Amino acid sequence: MKEFTGDRTEGGRKGGKTVARDTNFARVLDKKAAEKETECMRDLVERIFQADFLKGMAVTFRTQFPSNIYTEQYPLERPMVAERYRGAPRLNKNPETGETLCIACNLCALACPENLIVVGWERDDATRRKVLTTFSYDTSRCMFCGLCEDACPTDALELTQDFEMAYYSREGAIWDRHLLEEGPTPTRYTR
Repeated sequence: MKEFTGDRTEGGRKGGKTVARDTNFARVLDKKAAEKETECMRDLVERIFQADFLKGMAVTFRTQFPSNIYTEQYPLERPMVAERYRGAPRLNKNPETGETLCIACNLCALACPENLIVVGWERDDATRRKVLTTFSYDTSRCMFCGLCEDACPTDALELTQDFEMAYYSREGAIWDRHLLEEGPTPTRYTR
């Protein structure tokens, strides 16, 4: 330890001796300063040797072993779809009469945030009820939120679990009443 006299006071008295510790000795005993230096050195070493890159490559190569690889044979074997998955739309029919369940109330079109459903109807003079004439659904703009399905009072509109809706043109994505009543017909592949 170094001793020196000066203007500093010890215990509040002037002219007293002040004992100052060596600053290097204090830094060695200070654990926080040592931890900070260790952390700075660790960061420097990680940057130089690109530790994060090497960790990422280790994860990548660890999953490359043949025992860990899982491949779906998609066209031949259809994958499992979640139970609540909302996919291609379908207009349901009454199983006894074969007529559509849609009563042309237009609630599905009003509930749709994208305004992609167009319901066409005319009033039947004999029964004084609305009769569905046209129904179009633009799947290219649909976000499959299910609001149209929830708004339908007769459960005529349903979002199925079919997910194969790719087309070569935009016109193929606009489904009319006939296509909606049939539902999508995915291609079945066999060996």
